Amino acid sequence: MFTGLIQAVGTIQRRSSGVLIEGCGAFAPLALGDSVAVDGVCLTVAERSGDGFLADVSEETLSRTTLGTKADRGGAVNLEPALRLSDRLGGHLVSGHIDAVGEVTSIEARLQSWELELRWLEPRFGRYVCEKASIAVDGISLTVARCADDGVHFTLAVIPHTWGVTTLMNRAVGDRVNLEADQLARYAERLLDGVHASDASSRPEPSLSKEWLAAHGWS
Repeated sequence: MFTGLIQAVGTIQRRSSGVLIEGCGAFAPLALGDSVAVDGVCLTVAERSGDGFLADVSEETLSRTTLGTKADRGGAVNLEPALRLSDRLGGHLVSGHIDAVGEVTSIEARLQSWELELRWLEPRFGRYVCEKASIAVDGISLTVARCADDGVHFTLAVIPHTWGVTTLMNRAVGDRVNLEADQLARYAERLLDGVHASDASSRPEPSLSKEWLAAHGWS
């Protein structure tokens, strides 16, 4: 698990055995088997190399995230080591499992912040985003400022510190980013839908109701 608070910006390069990540000095030393979020993608240290590491990455991961494109050109990536149980949770709980890729559709500078508008390239994931909810964008914990009526576009307000210490400062309209919605949205959906059943006709009624809440002390 991660928090979405970036600790370093490094680079990623493709290797025959996977990818090489460099620039982890801020949270070194790394041990074999450690987990590191690279642009929001959880990778495992397979071999240490200087101030970075080599990681095995499947073609599935490379094709379903932005890592493949960035690895081919030696692009910059946000880095965060796994959360320790003793650490402060300053962002939100991030699993490192990308839901889908999004696209930057607008960037506007404000007096004290920047506003980024993004859109889901897979519209079905838009239901997991709402105003004031958390979302991880390239591994960065951000808060949703507004959601468009189309259920696909949403806007983020980014403070100067976050803008300056992550790869967001290098983003441009048309760039693609890794998106992971807040896991709480998935749990809420699960409660509302009830337990999944192989036969849709036998699916139980939604388990979250006024009666259920009253029975469990919510009035």
